[in-house]
Amino acid sequence: MSPVETPPSPTLWRHREFRNLWAGQTVSQFGSQVTQLAVPLIAALTLDASPLQMGMLWAAYTAPALLLGLVAGVWVDRRRRRPTLIATDLLRALVLLAIPAAALLGLLRIELLYLIALLTGALSLLFDVAYGSYLPSLVARDRLPEGNAKLETSRVLARIAGPGLAGLLVRWLTGPIAIAVDAASYLVSAAFLARIAAPEPAPRPPAAGESVRAAVRDGLHAVGRDPILRDTTLSAALWNVSDSIIVAVYVLFATRELGLGAGAVGLVFAAGNAGGVLGALLGSRTASRLGPGPTVVRGALLGAVGILLVPLAAGPPPVAAGVLVVAQVLASASLSIGIVTVASVRQAIVPDHLLGRVNATVRFATWGLLPLGSLLGGLLGGLLGLRPTLAVGALLAIAAFVAVWRSPVRALTTLSHPAGAPRDGMPPRRPTPA
Repeated sequence: MSPVETPPSPTLWRHREFRNLWAGQTVSQFGSQVTQLAVPLIAALTLDASPLQMGMLWAAYTAPALLLGLVAGVWVDRRRRRPTLIATDLLRALVLLAIPAAALLGLLRIELLYLIALLTGALSLLFDVAYGSYLPSLVARDRLPEGNAKLETSRVLARIAGPGLAGLLVRWLTGPIAIAVDAASYLVSAAFLARIAAPEPAPRPPAAGESVRAAVRDGLHAVGRDPILRDTTLSAALWNVSDSIIVAVYVLFATRELGLGAGAVGLVFAAGNAGGVLGALLGSRTASRLGPGPTVVRGALLGAVGILLVPLAAGPPPVAAGVLVVAQVLASASLSIGIVTVASVRQAIVPDHLLGRVNATVRFATWGLLPLGSLLGGLLGGLLGLRPTLAVGALLAIAAFVAVWRSPVRALTTLSHPAGAPRDGMPPRRPTPA
């Protein structure tokens, strides 16, 4: 699958097809953030849900990542990606509209919210895997970092503004009406995606008799056998475990051991979000100047330094808060730099017929460890104390840096595999038009 040929332009903002993809993805990301908060708010405020029910609701939303994560890649690789993106947006709108309809009929129950959370979680999974696999069909290889940087900026901004928007919508319009507005956002996203005129070739048909299990195995083998994919995935998995361990005890550490108030903790998290935007903006520029490999390695080092500052924070509350602000900015910037650069490398070196499965495998391997990290953080916090637990998280962040520093990843100076030779199931990409 080759990108549509368009005249070279100094920025992707002048690339009509990319603008539509970006607009659709941005609206969809905001919709996802609103959904993640508005549905729990309805459960808590309208249905008076118990703590157990709230936990089950979040589990229902996140379960598809573990239950269907690998299969989602097979689905994406066997179908055109743009219709998948449009269909998942339309279906999410339809599913969410069941909430205001049930409220109007007096049928709103927590069990319905479980089902809706499960379905929207599965549809969001498909959307995320598909759009990460669709970008290389629209833009040339050397524009992938810029494209991913713009998409990552939207994701970070949605994480910043989405929850606040959800809270305002619920407050002003009531929960069910807020969900109706949220459903409309998915329709807007689908409309932008439908405007993309670039032809998308038919996907490669599966081999005769190829089962879903065999297709999943191909994705696993592609990641496991390629040192670039394997080492960047290992680094991301270690980082996610590190982050989830730290998040589990972070607020307790900041409030109980450092003496920070709620306002100071909020400021620290806001600074982290700003760091994420900065990292997304700098990621593509750094990769263009230094090469993707050095950018990944330096970004991982930046993140390790940031995480290491957290257990070292001490002193009067203003000083401790300042240390945490620096730590959050460095860590969040590192995360965005890594997402932009690694996604661009993956899209450049993986053949289109495998890209959905590879993206799904990476997502499964990295996201699937988040609950384990959170549980481990809570257990270590009780056994070792808060600061030692944070130190364990910092050691894992250092390990994430070492995973790419000792890897062929650091030799990547262009968006191509350094060996330039076929690998099991992964022939090198053909050159793509500018």
